[in-house]
Formats: sequence, C-alpha cells, structure tokens
Amino acid sequence: MNIKPLSNRVVLKNVEAEETTKAGIILPGSAKEKPQMAEVIAIGPGEVVDGKIVPMTVKVGNKVITSKYSGTEVKLDGEEYIIVKEDDILAIVE
Repeated sequence: MNIKPLSNRVVLKNVEAEETTKAGIILPGSAKEKPQMAEVIAIGPGEVVDGKIVPMTVKVGNKVITSKYSGTEVKLDGEEYIIVKEDDILAIVE
C-alpha cells in the first residue's frame, strides 16, 4: 500500500537516532528524544496559490530536519511515518 500526500503535504520516515552518547553511554528507550531528522518518502503536488500550483521544494530521498512536535504520525504495513506540511520542514541536510 502506498501513501500519496495531498496539497503541500510530505510523508517522512524518521532516521534512527543513535542509541549511545558520544561518551559511550547507552540510552534506554525512555531517555531518547523524538528524532528531528527524517527522510522524505513521498511529496504532494504542491499548494495552490491564486489558482496556480506552487511546486514543492523538497524531493523524495532528501534528508530533512523538521519542527520538534510537528506532523501526524501514522502506521502503515508495520512502518511508522509522519505526514507534515512543507512549512514544518526547517532544512534540507546535504
């Protein structure tokens, strides 16, 4: 099953956070923060402004940084995804 976002929505999959600190301390699951880096899985066609579609800035496969508590989490076929508006994406990591 595929997810096809509408308008200026983007489907993201979180990039796994590191399980140990730089000092080598292993973090339990409850101590980990929600990751803010994700990979773009699918994009919508873009937002309609004044009757014209504004193209999306991000592309499938981009690594991005999102707002900390943005988006809607969904689970599909055992995988967890986040659907956000393009405005909630703060940066593209190159």
